[in-house]
Parts: sequence; C-alpha cells; structure tokens
Amino acid sequence: MAAAAAAGPVFWRRLLGLLPGRPGLAALLGRLSDRLGRNRDRGRRRSPWLLLGPLLSPTVPQVTSPPCCLCPEGVHRFQWIRNLVPEFGVSSSHVRVLSSPAEFFELMKGQIKVAKRRVVMASLYLGTGPLEQELVDCLESTLEKSLQTKFPSDLKVSILLDFTRGSRGRKNSRTMLLPLLQRFPEQVRVSLFHTPNLRGLLRLLIPERFNETIGLQHIKVYLFDNNVILSGANLSDSYFTNRQDRYVFLQDCPEVADFFTELVGAVGDVSLQLRGDDTVQVAEGMVHPYKGDRAAYCQAANKRVMDVINSARTRQQMLHAQTFHSDSLWTQEDAAAAGDRRPAPDTWIYPLIQMKPFEIHIDEIVTETLLTEAERGAKVYLTTGYFNLTQAYMDLVLGTRAEYQILLASPEVNGFFGAKGVAGAIPAAYVHIEQQFYSEVCSLGQQERVQLQEYWRRGWTFHAKGARAAVPEVRGGVLRHLRAAESAREAMGEDGDSTDQELLLRTDRNGLDEDDGHGWRQLF
Repeated sequence: MAAAAAAGPVFWRRLLGLLPGRPGLAALLGRLSDRLGRNRDRGRRRSPWLLLGPLLSPTVPQVTSPPCCLCPEGVHRFQWIRNLVPEFGVSSSHVRVLSSPAEFFELMKGQIKVAKRRVVMASLYLGTGPLEQELVDCLESTLEKSLQTKFPSDLKVSILLDFTRGSRGRKNSRTMLLPLLQRFPEQVRVSLFHTPNLRGLLRLLIPERFNETIGLQHIKVYLFDNNVILSGANLSDSYFTNRQDRYVFLQDCPEVADFFTELVGAVGDVSLQLRGDDTVQVAEGMVHPYKGDRAAYCQAANKRVMDVINSARTRQQMLHAQTFHSDSLWTQEDAAAAGDRRPAPDTWIYPLIQMKPFEIHIDEIVTETLLTEAERGAKVYLTTGYFNLTQAYMDLVLGTRAEYQILLASPEVNGFFGAKGVAGAIPAAYVHIEQQFYSEVCSLGQQERVQLQEYWRRGWTFHAKGARAAVPEVRGGVLRHLRAAESAREAMGEDGDSTDQELLLRTDRNGLDEDDGHGWRQLF
C-alpha cells in the first residue's frame, strides 16, 4: 500500500503534464492509478489482492459528452482513447492485412514506383544486401522520373533510421543511401535518430552493437502518397523473405498519411541529418542530442512530437463533430457530390506513441487500460518474438478474466539463434522467462484460461508482435494492436529508451475481421 501511495502521485503528475486541462482525464487516471501500487519485484511473492484489482476498479473512463445515436455503435466505449491521440475513421475496404514478407517487399517496390508526391520510410535500419539495393534502386528510378516528366513533380523522399544501428560496419545504411543524397540533395532527406542517453564517456567506451542497447529509433512506417504500410518489419533482406512479421496496408487514407508524415518529420527534426559526404549535422535551431544539454533536448523533442499529436487530435475531433454531431449531417451522396467518394468509416485507427526519453507514454497508458478492461467472454491473442512481459503486464494477464492465447518464438526461430558470443544465449534466456511465467500460470490454476504456444517453421525466423482482442458486448468489437517495439518491456521503455509507434485498430466490419482473423489463424 505504501508503494501505491508513493507511485500514484508521480503517475498523476506525469500524465497531467502530458495532457493539461483535458476533460474526463480524472476518470482515466483513476482507472490506471491502481496498477502502479503493484509490487514489480519478481523475487517477492505476489499478493492475492492484486488479482482483485480489475474487479474492484471503476468502469471505463467516462466520455466527455452524452452518447449520441448518430455515432457508430460501440464508439463511446473507446472515446477515452480519442482524448489521448487522434482517431482516424476509415473504411475497412481501404484496410488490407498482408500475410508474407514477399508480399510486403513487392508492395513496397510497387508503391515506390508510382509515388508522385511523397515517400516516407521510418525503420530501425536499412540492410546492405541485394534486395535492399533493389529498394534503393526503385527510389532512384522514381526520383529520376520525377525530374524527367514534362511537368516535374515535387516528389520528396524522407527516410528516418537509427544512428547507431544505421552506422554499424563499414558498409551500412548510411553508405547505401549516400548516392541518393548526392544525386538528389533537394529531394531526399535522411535523418538518423541518436538517443540522448548515449553521451559523454559512456558513448566513447561502449563498443559497436552494444551501444544499440542504450536506446533506438524503432518507428516502422512506410508511406507512399496517401497509402501507408504499418509493420514491425525492418528494411532488411530477411524481412523480405523468411522472417515472419505483421503488416497492415492502409489505402487512400490521406489524414492518416499526413499524420505519420508529420510524426516522422518531427522525429527527423530532432535527429542528426546525413549529408552527401557521410557526415552528420544538427537541424537548424535544434539542440544536439548527445553534445547539447540533455534536458533541453528532451524538452524540445517532447514539444515537437506532442505538437503533432495534439494538432492532429484536435483536427480529428472537429471532423468527428462535423460528421456525427452537425445540425446538417452529410449523406454519402452529399459527400460524393462534393468530390469525396470515400465510403463511410467503419474502422477506427489510433496511433499510439511511446518515447520514454521524451516523457511520452501513451502506448503504455492505453495498453494497460485495455488489458485491465479485458472481461469474461473476451478472447485476447498476443504474439511476440521476444517474450519479456513487464511485471505490470503479467499482473494484468493473470488478474483479468479474459482468455489469452500467447504465441511465442521457439528458440530455433528466434533471430539470435546460433549467434556467436553472448547473443547466442538470448533464445535460452527467453525460454527461461517463458517457463517462469507458465509456472506462475499453473500455480494459480489458470492454464485453461492462459495458453502458450511456440511458433516454429523450418528455415524461418519470427518477429510478429501485437495483439488481437474480440470484445463480445460491442458489435464487431475487434481490436488489433500492431507493435513496432520488440517486446512489452521495450514498449514501456524498460529495455533501453527506444522511440516507438504502435497502431490500435478497431473495426465494426466483419469482412476485415475475417481477413485479420485468417492471418492470426495462420500464425497460430
């Protein structure tokens, strides 16, 4: 109880600083604060009172306005998320779930070739093999074409990678992209995010590869005009061939594309800019990430990113009000007559951002609340290539009444299997964590409710991360959570200090549910 009293006020201050003056925030804080009193020391015995938390906690955070029959059914249950991040309504006919690395690779190449206005790519790194070179060649060909047309296009290419991972080795992500910077300096921007925590003596002493454990740029967005691919996959050959991941393709979603363009641009602004001679420089007016004052840098980065989130959230709330609460609601025919031929939305997208160095914890807040809300009758599928739940997430899985099916990577399909040195022991370490968790499941007699499976496929590795939850009391109430973070612990900032984006997608359309469900059944 003393720990809860100490942790609660800290959490309140942090979240209030993130969202000053938001109506309905107190309800959300009340929903979450009880999670923080839990004992996170795995060595101590779990108190049985913790398992009563979800039963004793209050109801879902209250909506800020009375329910309206004009809004889609079930929307109010998730309105509290709209108070944290922008909510984008799209048609499920514009959402496609990809199933294979090859499909992901071919789609990216095809999208690059027809891009007219913008290509935005954010990843941990770009590999150095022939397939990665093929991707760079596609970019070069499209840029050349933009200059040769009778009416030259204003095509811009923006690429965001991690500094430490992208600089590893003599041939690396930077050297792969230098020809584009040299040939198209006015059209191409390459930004390299450098964590503010790797600085001073620490930066000088930690060798290559090991320095990547301090913090990384882990956003994965691949955007072409108004089309967006969101995934956990990096730009590397295995992710194009035999490394299983998850991918969602959003077609003709301009508001979503604009948001991710601005988000990647904001992180790019606070990153180091690669130049044609392979040197880097700070963007004009920005604090240096590891040479400048850390607090000043993080404060500036927080403002830059939160400005993007808050401005998009305000725009989408105004659009929602016009769509569902206006005195003169437009019909589909009215929209078509005005030139907007997009079908009515039946699927809602919530981009969840987690950037611990900048004190942005939105994904952590939403994920913990959703897991707390998992009630009897709900079925939750979790998948991760690196099973490393935080103690808070373990408590939530074991303390709610929903059914859980958790898919993990078997040691043989772990990306570190067979690696030399310390890295070779990583798969065994994850197996040990998995066994500890399952022992706790069995000790509580919950092995029927919480089931674990291992993914194995000859010659493949496993990198899929995310969740899918069916909420029975909401029509078509299927939530899918697409993660870029390697594990829940990393997503919460407890494994280094990475910058991540996650995607929460809620649909009321059975067609999309069946497509996504088929993809999940394939994994399981």
